[in-house]
Amino acid sequence: MSTKLEIRSQFDLVSELTHLFCEELKEVGFDKASYYQLPDIDVNDEKKVPSSISVHKIEGDDAHKLILNSFGDFYKKSGLSSRVLKRHPGLLVLKDVDKQHFIARINQLNKAKADFKNSVIAIDNNDARFEAVHNAVPNLITLAAYRKIHFETESPYSVRFTWMHKHATKTLTKKMALAMLDKSASYSNPRMIDQHAWQALVAQEQSRVASLGDKEKLRIRRPTRVSPQVNVRYTAKNRYHVSAALPFILINPEPDVKLGTLTDYQKPESHPRKREYDFLVDRLYLEQVTD
Repeated sequence: MSTKLEIRSQFDLVSELTHLFCEELKEVGFDKASYYQLPDIDVNDEKKVPSSISVHKIEGDDAHKLILNSFGDFYKKSGLSSRVLKRHPGLLVLKDVDKQHFIARINQLNKAKADFKNSVIAIDNNDARFEAVHNAVPNLITLAAYRKIHFETESPYSVRFTWMHKHATKTLTKKMALAMLDKSASYSNPRMIDQHAWQALVAQEQSRVASLGDKEKLRIRRPTRVSPQVNVRYTAKNRYHVSAALPFILINPEPDVKLGTLTDYQKPESHPRKREYDFLVDRLYLEQVTD
């Protein structure tokens, strides 16, 4: 199990390397800097899923400062949510820099972040983990310190931004699913005026699950908050995407690389996952595992 000293030591290395990285970025300058400022999330709104997100585009020197500051955004801020992490989509294009040096520096920083994460998750108990981390580094948002810095050193066809609907998955047995539904049956549902209708709905769900074989595998695919991502494309088949939680760094690209922007988000009228999956219990996003 990691000690407070080990956790603090690993975090101090992350912090030191982040500072060094940002100082080096100040020295080399930039060819292009774009930062897409997203609204802050108030602590009272962290459970609300937004149907739209406005994006404020900032470019040039102001964007460069915000990009550098975002790499060290590790701590809780008064009045803002620490559960829904602040995301910092952006693009920093470096030109005529020492490519090998920056590859080594970013990899070194990402390794330090991974080592810090490993020192934290080595503590099995969630409560003990929380206490150890926040005793070692008060007011730290742990997940923010884990964030990997993504970059590209080859010259792709395009670098664009988009919004991704992700989902959290959890596998469970028939017994576990029925236990979950039993709890639902004991709750009152404020969205349904008729409590008898609520009880009848849950009873139908229980019947559906109870009809399955005992060895059936089930899975919950629950949609989570939409998040920005970076799409890097070389060809129609050679492409990849990464999180845009931190600004993306493009090192020494060719001048003809097509660069996109992050536009405002508007929730689709119908959720794509509801069309894609046939849910056993629609309310819980519960489905049978057939693969």
